[in-house]
Amino acid sequence: MQRSVLISLMAKPAQPEGQHERLPPGQTVVKKLPVLSYGPTPRFNPAKWDFRLIGLLEKPWRFTWEEFRKLPLHSQTSDFHCVTSWSRYDNRWEGVKVSELMKVVRLRPAARYVFVHCDGGYTTNLELAEFLGDDVILAYRHDGKDLEPDHGWPLRLVVPKLYGWKSAKWVRAIEFCAKERRGFWEVRGYHNHGDPWTEERYSFQEDSGE
Repeated sequence: MQRSVLISLMAKPAQPEGQHERLPPGQTVVKKLPVLSYGPTPRFNPAKWDFRLIGLLEKPWRFTWEEFRKLPLHSQTSDFHCVTSWSRYDNRWEGVKVSELMKVVRLRPAARYVFVHCDGGYTTNLELAEFLGDDVILAYRHDGKDLEPDHGWPLRLVVPKLYGWKSAKWVRAIEFCAKERRGFWEVRGYHNHGDPWTEERYSFQEDSGE
């Protein structure tokens, strides 16, 4: 969920010695987590908020905020890479590990993709196998504090292996699908996959093989 216009406003500090091995090509390390969002920051009402698992499931699931916070807490540290050419190292995320959450649901055999629905109309898409990755988390804390509203409070999907627009803010539902459909930025020119290490930034690269 980034506005690429902001890239020209960001300073580019020199890279630390020995850090290039963990920095994808075309990226610059920053110390603070920038705020880049589509649209205004949604308001959170814990009494009305819910999180849903829908689509190709044996039965849909709905969690209230209180129920979601009772799920096992997981903590992990990972780097974050934005398509607008910045990276931030060692982000500590806390929340519900996706692989653990999926233990309570039964997928139908046809499920191959997920479509992420967020407050404000934002969406993004992932292959099911990547969504189920061991490092994917539905986070509500960052660096020892509750997520700031501008960074996705109360719930943000974090997919460390892909560019940051796949780590959707303000998540409200995960839909399991048989066929893939593109999300908000994917239909506006961003790559359908978004691997930082091969610089899958733009949709034209899908056709050219770049």
